Amino acid sequence: METIFNDKISIRALQVWDHKIWYAGTDSKFGFVDLKNFKNQKQISLSDQKLEFRTLAQNNNDFYAINVGSPAYFFRIDKKDMQSKTVYKDTVKTAFYDALHFVYDHLAFTFSDSDSSNRLKLVAFKNGKWDLLKNEISLNSGEAAFAASNTNIASTKKYMWIATGGKASRILRLDLKTEKFDVFTTPFIQGEPSQGMYSIDFYDDRFGVAVGGDYTKQKENINNIATTNDGGKTWQIQASGANEGYTTCVKIRPGSKGKEMIAVGDQHISYSSDFGKTWRKISDEKNLYVCEWIDQNSVAFAGKDKIQLMKLKF
Repeated sequence: METIFNDKISIRALQVWDHKIWYAGTDSKFGFVDLKNFKNQKQISLSDQKLEFRTLAQNNNDFYAINVGSPAYFFRIDKKDMQSKTVYKDTVKTAFYDALHFVYDHLAFTFSDSDSSNRLKLVAFKNGKWDLLKNEISLNSGEAAFAASNTNIASTKKYMWIATGGKASRILRLDLKTEKFDVFTTPFIQGEPSQGMYSIDFYDDRFGVAVGGDYTKQKENINNIATTNDGGKTWQIQASGANEGYTTCVKIRPGSKGKEMIAVGDQHISYSSDFGKTWRKISDEKNLYVCEWIDQNSVAFAGKDKIQLMKLKF
């Protein structure tokens, strides 16, 4: 593990572009670290307010970031000059955006904690505009999501998935062609506000992985990892009682066809080479919340006050 960035910041969202690691975090901070020269760094403030960002996504020309809490500001940051602009605002008191994800250049999704109606609150970026997307999905009482690593939304060309947590932990799957939702229950740990799926990743339309647990009981490791082989309809618990506990982010290794993946929690970094069935702790590094593959052999991690780089040998 090589530390390539230090600052007083909490980072829960990363993007890789132009041989740089881009981040958004607390105190309205946004910036990059150059992977070719770690000393080449730049940081800007997206707002005069001390906003906390737990989301970051990109399309061809811009980055987008949304702060947690209300009012929620949607910032667009130009990739060329890092100039930022507020392009959408949600002033509802319950606004709390958990993840932001681009399916492709002109289509993105983000969702927020619901209001008293308990409807899924989904905002979509279409045709260059952000708008509330009408849907009939009702959330259970106490069902929400976690702004833990910006990874409880995933997509392929066919589907977009959302993982919920709390008193219910379910998979909401949107067919991108028909624009219709299916909702699937899971055997994941759930029932308390701190429990459920925190992160998902999909290799293709069928195989995906979910990780999470209970952030108030981080050593507990029962029913906190699961995989699917049918696009999220059914989930099989993996490594229950035989993993390192609470996990905030999982990412499938590029080129591995879903067989290899890395996961990070506040207390560990773990690795699986058999489609998530078994896991091996590869680091005791603490206070990391999010990870992103740079290439097949290197991973960026971020969390409390740092960004780190891990080189892996296979």
